[in-house]
Amino acid sequence: MDKLALAGFLLAIVAVAGGFVMEGGSLITLLHLPAFLIVAGGTIGAVMLQTPSSQFKQGLKLLPWVFHPVENPLQQTSKRIVNWSTAARNSGFLALEDDALIEKDKFLHRGLNMLVDGVEPTVLQDTLDAELTLEHERLMRGARIFDAMGGYSPTIGIIGAVLGLIQALANISEPQLLGMGIATAFVATIYGVGFANFLFLPIGNKLKNLVQQRTLYHELIVEGLVSISYGENPYSIERKLAAYQLD
Repeated sequence: MDKLALAGFLLAIVAVAGGFVMEGGSLITLLHLPAFLIVAGGTIGAVMLQTPSSQFKQGLKLLPWVFHPVENPLQQTSKRIVNWSTAARNSGFLALEDDALIEKDKFLHRGLNMLVDGVEPTVLQDTLDAELTLEHERLMRGARIFDAMGGYSPTIGIIGAVLGLIQALANISEPQLLGMGIATAFVATIYGVGFANFLFLPIGNKLKNLVQQRTLYHELIVEGLVSISYGENPYSIERKLAAYQLD
């Protein structure tokens, strides 16, 4: 669980809602189903229209990363790679076969198997680099759907406001219906801006940062495995991989 992300989300909600209540407002007035349907449904529908289904599904799969980020054990994997380099220099690449078979990380599993199979270093690097680049772009496309939601949401909130005002003017002789139309207008604007700045844009930026961290982790793996393939000294590999450990 990413406690910082959860605390940030709760702080934003409490700060805005608390300030509104302190000014004498009632939170009940912010719960408006028609406005919510206009903004949420309109935003998601617009993004679904512009986005290929595979990309949209990828974005939904990434959503749990916001509070439960995928683990990127840079330090632990660096130590494992150094140990593999020592074993490979002493006993050859076949000494890594057992580790390759039980490795759960798919990217590392494929790289280790290529190393055990004796693939040429240049071929190994080109293959892993291509896979890394494609994986990075695929994940980034998924993360960008939340950027798109953040762009559409305020505009659709304005559409909701205009619809509310139209409803209000159509019932200008009936005070109760007039009030409902005006409420929809203002609450839709709040929803549009609020969803964009408290949810969609922060989520999109968080996911893009996590994708970058994932890419860095895969770059460390590529660097380490290619170095083993070239037969480099374990100490040199350890020094090289230390540059990837930013924490």
